[in-house]
Amino acid sequence: MKIDVRSDTLTKPTPAMLEYMMKAKVGDDVYKEDPTVNALESKLARMFNMDSALYFPTGSMANQAAIKMHTQPGEQLITDQYAHVFNYEGGGVSFNSGVSCKLIKGNRGMITASQVVEAINPPDFYHSPLTSLVCLENTTNKGGGACYDLEEIKKIKQVCDKNDLGLHLDGARLWNALVATGTKAGDYGSLFDTISVCLSKGLGAPMGSVLIGKKAYMDKAMRIRKVLGGGMRQMGYMAAAGLYALDHHIDRMEEDHKRAQELGEILKNCDYVSTVEPVDTNILIFNLHQDVNQSVFIKTLEKNKIFLSDMGQGKLRIVTHLDYTKEAHSRFCDYLVKLKTIFKL
Repeated sequence: MKIDVRSDTLTKPTPAMLEYMMKAKVGDDVYKEDPTVNALESKLARMFNMDSALYFPTGSMANQAAIKMHTQPGEQLITDQYAHVFNYEGGGVSFNSGVSCKLIKGNRGMITASQVVEAINPPDFYHSPLTSLVCLENTTNKGGGACYDLEEIKKIKQVCDKNDLGLHLDGARLWNALVATGTKAGDYGSLFDTISVCLSKGLGAPMGSVLIGKKAYMDKAMRIRKVLGGGMRQMGYMAAAGLYALDHHIDRMEEDHKRAQELGEILKNCDYVSTVEPVDTNILIFNLHQDVNQSVFIKTLEKNKIFLSDMGQGKLRIVTHLDYTKEAHSRFCDYLVKLKTIFKL
């Protein structure tokens, strides 16, 4: 049995999802004539109490489009040093929008309202970039699946309103945050100008993200998506996977969170591990003891068909997901305990 916990992007469509996809009605989405894509966009706009939504092939493109909508070349956005838009989108902030990032050292990828205030450049000081946007990520990827406190986001929103800044949410794993915290999609729609949500991570669809937002920004979204090369044709087959996932795969994320927490508890009791970061959702980040060779450790797992991610700087990552089954979890838990004898200190 292969156990692949490198990412929650590794899932395959379930048989029921595939059947739903094959029955989808489709049209040309560039002409806005694909009824299934239109249905997905309308559903998400309603869920978040936002004006409209637009389907994108990837989350990176959705985030990059949002940044482009909010900013002008030479300006600056504020975000955490762990942010996906800075670390994992190929430098798109500068390439696509001509914008720089002011990075904040937050807590597990999360920043506070007071930190945002301190990071804003004086608007009349023309020597520095004009601050125009704040980008948050919930849950945080590099921060180990941490969830923002909604009250802190409200405070950040007040700062943005006071300083005429846009507020964008990279909500690639927002579904996990909703399940873990009991918050509602509409809670976030009332605070952010734009939100990107991913369908191909925790929800298990084969592809797709959706950008949701206020009319003043979303009127620009279709043109920017075209410029970025994101125009698609009969995408209803893929959009149908997203519709199915929204109806069937959100509540089950509790299983992913529980299994990640159980893995964390096991690792805390293993001598070959030095630290295990808090586990809020489906991402677990840990560091090996200084006397354990990381390369040997990873290769040992791979020889036993177990695959996890090396995030650099000594951090290893496990992500539980739809295809990480009960049987796989049981085997993985047993093997982590067995490793105590292999990497005995």
